[in-house]
Amino acid sequence: MLDIEQIEKVLPHRYPFLMVDRIIEIEEGKRIVGLKNVTRNEEMFNGHYPEHPIMPGVMIVEAMAQVAGYGILEAVDNKDSIPYFAGIDHARFRKPVVPGDQMRIAIDILKLKVRIAKAKGEVTVDDEIVAEASLMFALSPLENK
Repeated sequence: MLDIEQIEKVLPHRYPFLMVDRIIEIEEGKRIVGLKNVTRNEEMFNGHYPEHPIMPGVMIVEAMAQVAGYGILEAVDNKDSIPYFAGIDHARFRKPVVPGDQMRIAIDILKLKVRIAKAKGEVTVDDEIVAEASLMFALSPLENK
């Protein structure tokens, strides 16, 4: 199990945009599972929506992308690259995510090349699917390193 400090050693994201709190499973190059604890204190809920807070779908997709990005960077053992989100297909949102929920983000890495990766993600809350999508990434060398 990897905590937030270990995640920050790989992913470039930081508060308030880091959308993964823990990595609980890694099968290198094949599968990665992360957790995101959704709290009312997150900035997004000040505007979406103050009287009825719902996590925006785009943030759920971002959480999937970050978990996938961690898995991709670990699999290619290339911390000097950054996975740019290059595409999304078949995104579906089945149930709202609200403060107090814990998202379980399971990613299957479908294709992994030197500069491109494809993955499929599924997000569950209390064992119910809340979102799913197919994701594509372009791996680019980090500049200024």
